[in-house]
Amino acid sequence: MRRRSAGRVHDRLWYLGREESGVYLLEGDSSSLILSGGMSYLAPVVENQLRAFGIDEEKIRKLLILHAHFDHVGLVPFFKRRYPDLEIFASARGWEILRMPKGIETINAFSRVVAEKMGVTGCLEGRDLSWREDVSGAAVSEGDIIDLGGMTVRIFETPGHSSCSLSAYCPEIRALFPSDGGGIPYDETIIPAGNSNYTQYQQSLEKLKPLAVEIFCADHYGYVTGTEANTYISRSIVEAGEKRAMIETVYRRTCSVDETVNELVNEIYARHPDYFLPPEIYAGVYRQTVRHIAGGLEQKD
Repeated sequence: MRRRSAGRVHDRLWYLGREESGVYLLEGDSSSLILSGGMSYLAPVVENQLRAFGIDEEKIRKLLILHAHFDHVGLVPFFKRRYPDLEIFASARGWEILRMPKGIETINAFSRVVAEKMGVTGCLEGRDLSWREDVSGAAVSEGDIIDLGGMTVRIFETPGHSSCSLSAYCPEIRALFPSDGGGIPYDETIIPAGNSNYTQYQQSLEKLKPLAVEIFCADHYGYVTGTEANTYISRSIVEAGEKRAMIETVYRRTCSVDETVNELVNEIYARHPDYFLPPEIYAGVYRQTVRHIAGGLEQKD
């Protein structure tokens, strides 16, 4: 079952934010962990939810960045400035990106572009939400464990959506947090998201497939529970294969990265006109994907 409303997911797990972008709060006996960073314009929404849900903010001591794209780290400065002693974790590659002046500039600029598209720029005013070089933390990698007391989170390196992508798994409640690396549960579909390296993306899905999952926690469009959660990664693998085949077909016909990108972007917005990313940003996303797949085709030929 797919759920998109903020609130309690499990006795120890909360979903915060809005349906198009959210973060999770996992509560242990000794501390709580925020998973992912959402969009910056969510700050007043999350602030109100923390209060309304009666969440113990004094226990919030850790935050895990699952990858460094702007729509998944926008709230990190908000949380860091709200909780100055907050420990922040990301992959080593993630921290490389988040220390680049160009990366920081892109996060701040794209955050405003999406806020404008969603009509919520007022949420940014009067708040210190920009990324700057004052946000830093520690690197985690494959097999690392974050212990919250009675609840643990295991780290998996799952590149492909981005070069810095991580997934997290809490075995105590069988919850998987793959960010966009597991496929996006938009409407009743699954949107594959092999942005930077589609081959690695498919390999990462295969890595996650053996996990027993009862709660699939996506960053966009909520979370999935029950039988669908258990089969979600398997379905995502199938969808990723079909999407790759479709991109290959279009590219073989057009023999042009740009024409393929334009056709794919027009197709997805014809089906999903209210998707949260503006077309110009999504075109940049698809350009990475098509270049990778086209390169593989040219090597074969």
